[in-house]
Amino acid sequence: MPEDSPVQNENTPDTTGEQPRRARRRNRLIVLGAASLVALGLGGVAVATTGPDRPAPTAVSLDAQSRAEAASRADRSAREASPPASPSASPTASPSAVAASPLPTKTATAKPKPKPKKTTKPTAAWVDPMPGAAVTSCYGERWGTLHAGIDLALPSGTPIRAAAAGTVTQAGDAADGYGNSVFIDHGNGYLTHYAHQSRIAVTVGQKVKAGQVIGYEGATGDATGPHLHFEVHQGMWNQIDPAPFMRARGVDLGC
Repeated sequence: MPEDSPVQNENTPDTTGEQPRRARRRNRLIVLGAASLVALGLGGVAVATTGPDRPAPTAVSLDAQSRAEAASRADRSAREASPPASPSASPTASPSAVAASPLPTKTATAKPKPKPKKTTKPTAAWVDPMPGAAVTSCYGERWGTLHAGIDLALPSGTPIRAAAAGTVTQAGDAADGYGNSVFIDHGNGYLTHYAHQSRIAVTVGQKVKAGQVIGYEGATGDATGPHLHFEVHQGMWNQIDPAPFMRARGVDLGC
């Protein structure tokens, strides 16, 4: 070693100004290295600073470890952000599956039986003028004269009914002891006569049906007690026996 180049150690004062220059050079290297690391976004760099007597700083890069941790965090966040797939509530069947599936068959259901219709029994063409009455006298000779009808007895006020449909031709006192009477023309050449009524319920000209109430039993006229004197006329005042006539039409008056 040349003698004109003295060796300096830590205890030798620097008279040449070399140490300040080295320190400044190290500081510039440190600043440039830190700026480069910040620009590249590498946060995992450790910079070792040294004093004026220590060797130059050594940069330890943690790039590989940082990348692995970042990838792990990204993968975990992606898994947490995406919702779990739920099964479809109503999966759509493929056309082939639809074609293969059999069509539903209709099951036979028992039809309810229709309720039987209520049928009203038709009214007979001829009916009993006072059903349930007791016969007190039939058609024929009585006390030397013709009794031209049938006497039917029930309590006073019992309804009297038309023996058949027709038109009322008389309604009132018929004289000759008949008292309050009703005459009905049945339009077939026959009339019926209802005598001794306590009250009349129809008027002349009125159309009546078989079984319709035309008055009420009584004892008006020549009568010994409440009863209906019923006659059948083949033409006006041509009385015939009511028993066989009504029997031929399905009505038994008891004589």
